[in-house]
Amino acid sequence: MVLDYIKSDLCRYVGIDNVNLYNFSKYYIFHTGFKFSFWLRLTKSENRLVSTVARVQRRRLGTKYFLSIPSSTKIGYGLYIGHGQNIVVNHTAQIGNNVNLSQFTSIGSNHDNAATIGDNVYIGPNVCIVENVIIGNNVQIGAGAVVTKDIPESAIAAGVPARVIKINDLPNYYSHNRWPLN
Repeated sequence: MVLDYIKSDLCRYVGIDNVNLYNFSKYYIFHTGFKFSFWLRLTKSENRLVSTVARVQRRRLGTKYFLSIPSSTKIGYGLYIGHGQNIVVNHTAQIGNNVNLSQFTSIGSNHDNAATIGDNVYIGPNVCIVENVIIGNNVQIGAGAVVTKDIPESAIAAGVPARVIKINDLPNYYSHNRWPLN
């Protein structure tokens, strides 16, 4: 099961037809976001030694690149971490399948649970998602937005505070190389 999550994350970088050992090695070496998600996924391993080493590596990379995504966070298949730095996610957040997290993203809560994020969502750079909001499937959130209210499915949202600019019937084109869910 952990291997499927790792494959799904790699798929987001290279496409489903190019998930192989060569591309795994290439993206592990050269892409911080993939390297971090690899160790994050391995923290769920049933092998105690593997999960212990993974926790140490996740913490080491998290400290080095300012990536704070707890291993207890519920994350679906196909996580894409753009630029691999400066991301903070609350442990109560729920992240769907094929989600893009850009640099300087913050998903947090001061009171109860953090956000629930749907499938095929693109979160632009420097976005803050505050408190227990629900973000629907196929949503695009523009750079610098501060999300304090729910965003419906297929919406494009931007601004401070974030407002729905448009409901888009087309698939989210920023969420490319999706991991097939069926």
